[in-house]
Amino acid sequence: MEQRLKVPMDRVAVIIGRSGRTREMLQEHSGCSRLHIDSKSGDVSISWGEPGSYDPLMALKMPDVIKAIGRGMNPNKAISLLEDGSLFELIEIKDFVGKRANQQRRMRSRIIGTDGKIRRRLEALSGAEIVIFGGTIVVIGDEEATPMATAAIQNLLGGAEHGPVLKHLERSRRRLRLSRRSLAYYETKGGETGFEHLVPGLAEVSKRRNRRFTGSQPDTESEEELAEMMTLTEDESIEWSEE
Repeated sequence: MEQRLKVPMDRVAVIIGRSGRTREMLQEHSGCSRLHIDSKSGDVSISWGEPGSYDPLMALKMPDVIKAIGRGMNPNKAISLLEDGSLFELIEIKDFVGKRANQQRRMRSRIIGTDGKIRRRLEALSGAEIVIFGGTIVVIGDEEATPMATAAIQNLLGGAEHGPVLKHLERSRRRLRLSRRSLAYYETKGGETGFEHLVPGLAEVSKRRNRRFTGSQPDTESEEELAEMMTLTEDESIEWSEE
């Protein structure tokens, strides 16, 4: 099987790397039999050999790695796309503002922000890697970070204000952290059930109380213990009355 892609000419040298080291790294990590980059045209071909000789999942992910590098991402970060759970998203700015160069520049500025502050904030809140290159935006992250960052960027490209978008992203991240903590808590507790396990320290108090209660129960087979239990103390009495 062979896959063909095209990358911008000014990114060809990055994919090849010094003395071909980046190309060799990509081949080694993906398991492809051959990675050929045409330095004159920017054409890239990925060969995989016979079926069964390579991992089909790598064949699905490798084109995204090439696209990410071609759109400005560092190869060492782009290679993370080969890992399980890593997702890739390529956003075309022209899909929101058309092909007008001045409008695309304006939108790039909205995503980057002054001194890159907006982009860094988007990355910090979502946990994704974001690269703006020409008329494209690349997003790489796990199955939770990538959709969150992508949605935020698309909202900004659609004209939404920075404040509400960042606030929504912050709330989404907070809900995700709380959800993870709750899941970790229930997994840690395992098969424990009952209200006492929801309050720190209450479970141990409950255990001590149950031990004391169990220890205070008489042996129903022992007449002596039953008689002792039925004996009234000086301040106790029994009164009988009819309703």
